[in-house]
Amino acid sequence: MKAEELRVKTDDQLKADLVSLHKEAFNLRFQRASGQLENTARVRAVRRDIARVETFLRQKAAVGASVPAAAKPVKKAAAKKTVAKKAPAKKAARG
Repeated sequence: MKAEELRVKTDDQLKADLVSLHKEAFNLRFQRASGQLENTARVRAVRRDIARVETFLRQKAAVGASVPAAAKPVKKAAAKKTVAKKAPAKKAARG
């Protein structure tokens, strides 16, 4: 799965791809455990494809969530409470 293919997909398509990749990873784990896995490199490729799809979903969510600074409401700074500091403990006299 190439990055260019993922850029043109919608969020729903990416989520569907992610579900199918998770199912494939699950099946590959079972095949490996039972000794039936022939293409061991596919496990690594699927794992990386999952990470790639999740990254694109995160990036699209961040772009959609970002709002221009002028449109954001301004929050008032909360007054900081002052906490009394404890006096340093006295050291026992050696002698």
